[in-house]
Amino acid sequence: MGDSLQVELVAADRLVWSGESTMVIARTTEGDVGILPGHAPLLSLLIEGVVDIQTSEGETWVAAVDAGFLSVAGNRVSVLAEHAEMSHEIDLEKARHDLERAQAAGENDDEAAEAVRRAEARIRAVEKAS
Repeated sequence: MGDSLQVELVAADRLVWSGESTMVIARTTEGDVGILPGHAPLLSLLIEGVVDIQTSEGETWVAAVDAGFLSVAGNRVSVLAEHAEMSHEIDLEKARHDLERAQAAGENDDEAAEAVRRAEARIRAVEKAS
């Protein structure tokens, strides 16, 4: 297990993805972070964005996540977010519509700004996976 990570991507209501990985990339409040096997222990705040998981089989899984936490300890990576969706679960047209609606609501409103970031992350996840 020294050359792989055990990864769990968890939303508030379900386990979104679990498996072995060779690398995880996530966006934190400090910027993008890449996790490889043997990474030092880490606890960081996630922001709305994309989580990129490279599996041990050479596949790439991409997910859109809301704010949450990233934890790394002993080759175990936990990504805990209020909402998380794998790119193949996202309806791109609905995400684009949600973005337009959130932008129209006004960027001075914190809730609208959060909705814009969430919609942008969902769109980026789909585009990155294709």
